[in-house]
Amino acid sequence: MMAVKEREDLNFRSGRERCAAWLYRPEGEGPHPCVVLAHGFAGTREARLWAFAERFREAGMVALVFDYRYFGDSEGEPRQLLSIASQLEDWRSALAFARSLEEVDGERVALWGTSFSGGHVVRTAVEDVGVAAVVSQAPYTTGVSALLAAGPREIARLTIGGVLDGLAAITGGEPMRIPAVAPPGRRGAMSQPGAFAGYTSLYEDPRRFRNEVCARVLLGLALYNPALAAPKLRCPLLVCVVGGDDITPAASALRMADRAPLGESVDYGLEWGHFDIYLGELFERVVADQTDFLTRILMPVEAIAAV
Repeated sequence: MMAVKEREDLNFRSGRERCAAWLYRPEGEGPHPCVVLAHGFAGTREARLWAFAERFREAGMVALVFDYRYFGDSEGEPRQLLSIASQLEDWRSALAFARSLEEVDGERVALWGTSFSGGHVVRTAVEDVGVAAVVSQAPYTTGVSALLAAGPREIARLTIGGVLDGLAAITGGEPMRIPAVAPPGRRGAMSQPGAFAGYTSLYEDPRRFRNEVCARVLLGLALYNPALAAPKLRCPLLVCVVGGDDITPAASALRMADRAPLGESVDYGLEWGHFDIYLGELFERVVADQTDFLTRILMPVEAIAAV
């Protein structure tokens, strides 16, 4: 029997551009359940999404990991444009692409989102009732909670940048890009203590991290509230949070889990921050819980046999 490639480079069309993707295939005959993954605010698949995908593959699931348009290895101009509408379309396109793969059981496809994409996956699954399960990790839930976490001074500074970049979009000028993450006291979409070091630590090669985002996205954050869709979610939802998260506050995420008809949550405690969930001891705990959840929902026969 031929060895299974651990990872394959693929791409799929979303809108007029193509999104770059990695496909992880498990051993054994398919079709297999599948998990679709994408990153959060200005993140790319290289920021340790491969670590989660590898664990899901080892558990017998296909994993499809993609970069949004305008980011990473995907197409799209201007670069670093974070469009909520485009990212939601990318999720729909990735989901359709996953279902088209011969090794995937289209009725057993789950969505996995983290930070900003933790809200995207809830919205996407509400719109597509065929989604089998959702994992939402340290999720962005409401505009109000995100802005309160940033603080009033930073909100004022970022709003100015958003307005200037919005004007550039209207007039066809060069986008105004700001750092996605910055040390405290400096301008950045995220400048909480530890955010800069935490974000950059996710990349094996820090030169691959383009620390920029078009500032216009900041004007729409207050109106983006994916958690409000949670009561309409028909599939099981697992929300993983850390109590010490000062970027996407845990309290709002836990409320989202409570409002979902089939929601459940795990709080890993106050000693952990937003970026700790991707690394070390906490990563091992979180990915084990997520794998158990996905196996239970997507692979019930296998889960029972393992008991």
